[in-house]
Amino acid sequence: MAESPVLSRSASTVLLLTAVVFLIIGVRSVSYIVTIIVVSLILAMLAYPATKALQSRGLPEAAAVGLVGVIACLAVLLVCYLVFLSFEGLISSLPLYQQALTARLAEALAVLDRFGISTGSFSPGSINLQPVAGFLSSFAVSLADVLLYLFFIAVTTIFMLFEAPRMPGRIRKVAGIGPVNLEAFSRMSRFLIDFVIVRTEVNFVHGFIFGAFLWVMGVHSAALWGVLTFLLSYIPYIGLIIAALPAIFLAWLQFGIWGAVAVVAAVVVLNAVVENPIFAHFASRRFDIPALVVVLSVIFWGWILGVAGMIFAVPLTLIVLMLVQSSEDWAWVNTILGVDHLFSGERAPSTEGRGVEAPPAR
Repeated sequence: MAESPVLSRSASTVLLLTAVVFLIIGVRSVSYIVTIIVVSLILAMLAYPATKALQSRGLPEAAAVGLVGVIACLAVLLVCYLVFLSFEGLISSLPLYQQALTARLAEALAVLDRFGISTGSFSPGSINLQPVAGFLSSFAVSLADVLLYLFFIAVTTIFMLFEAPRMPGRIRKVAGIGPVNLEAFSRMSRFLIDFVIVRTEVNFVHGFIFGAFLWVMGVHSAALWGVLTFLLSYIPYIGLIIAALPAIFLAWLQFGIWGAVAVVAAVVVLNAVVENPIFAHFASRRFDIPALVVVLSVIFWGWILGVAGMIFAVPLTLIVLMLVQSSEDWAWVNTILGVDHLFSGERAPSTEGRGVEAPPAR
């Protein structure tokens, strides 16, 4: 009789894990809808402080949400226009890139031959950029789908902004959330919003400076690489590297090896300046998430939601951790993962070798 509670708890744990597995499979099957909700939630977090500021100045709620929504939509449309022009320029310039690539490869083969390194049957003209043109063209054809996707996101975000002021009161009514957990949940909510805002500010600075540098240098489609840097900087560790690779490649084609070296140097300097002093200025206190948790989050959410999941992996993981912390039966998971200090307001035991910085909960 004494073992029945233990068996009952074990059985409930197994059932809950089974439900989680089926939930993950279901989310993956409807990833299109889930991605719209996730992106809208992140955008609502970014826009909500602006709507509150407008309301504090006497603007009605509907007018504040509408004004912020219109400004955000115009900004997104401007970015889409710049990206579309950049893609069009890349497609039209592919023959020139093919000639430049052949010349650069011939130079590289000559250097290798000078050092006595054999390349076998490889020839400079064996690499064809035509498949890239097909990929870019297929992306341009699906522009209507992208605009429809952005429309759904815009509508969902606006309605989320209308519901945001009422959400704290609804959360307090949820059964099973006691005062202690409610305080931790509230602290983590502010922390999550601050993290998203600060990360976006830093990404904007990084993307703008990198795009401006490429434009001054004369690298083609500089605006596209700046936007790509802004978006992919949300992906921890590898995002900036992935965003910089196309710009490095084009700089190599246009200006040779020293052009590529200049872009690499710019990436290193910007990473040291923007990701450290500027981020530290925005984030006055360090909150660390173990690197393993961050990497697994990127893999997991990328598998479920694709690129959008990778970009918003950290905010999504923080939301899941908030839900886990609100349950007394599952709070130990955060302790095992080493993120329980986020809810207690304490510093992590060690800040060395840890992954993601974020600002304090204000």
